[in-house]
Amino acid sequence: MSSEETKQAAPQPEPKPEQTPAEEQEKKPETAAKAAEPETAEASAKPEGQEPAKEQKKHFGKKKSEADALREQLDAAVKEAAKQKDLLMRTAAEYDNFRKRTEREKNALYATATADTVAAFLDVADNLERALAQKDCAVEDLRKGVEMVQRQMAAALEKLGVKELGKKGEPFDAQYHNAVSHIEDENLGENVISEVYQKGYILGERVVRHAMVQVAN
Repeated sequence: MSSEETKQAAPQPEPKPEQTPAEEQEKKPETAAKAAEPETAEASAKPEGQEPAKEQKKHFGKKKSEADALREQLDAAVKEAAKQKDLLMRTAAEYDNFRKRTEREKNALYATATADTVAAFLDVADNLERALAQKDCAVEDLRKGVEMVQRQMAAALEKLGVKELGKKGEPFDAQYHNAVSHIEDENLGENVISEVYQKGYILGERVVRHAMVQVAN
């Protein structure tokens, strides 16, 4: 068999069918999808929630700075609380000292005032004792002794700043007088004191005892 016959006897490959433009467009997305599959698979292979090292470092640094700021605020708050506690303790101690000092001064003042009052009446007490020590005494002498003691008593009250309340003929004042009876008298004015049964006394603006009086008209 000649070479030409051999060439003719060999089977010829079938020609591929030509693709239309529409079929080529349909195959292009499939090719792109196949090319993207490895990348998608690689991305899905990474664990969820895992960030790149740089992002993690940045996030950690931010958290650390926030923690440092909170720690500084806490330290400042602790120092301020200690300062306020110390101030409170000092104030409480000062107030306690002031209270005790005031109490001592008050007691001392009361004792001093009482002592001054007692001292003002000591002469009166001495003269009363002398009068009682007299076994034989005339009535006139006894009267003179009582009058002297009465003058000493008035002087002692005046020294203490005590004044008498209630005199006959004065207008009646319920703030200073205590009316125990009432009469009608044409010789006296309206609402005046006609009789004093017991004198009253006043110290400054404080009434020590109201005068017991009779009021006319």
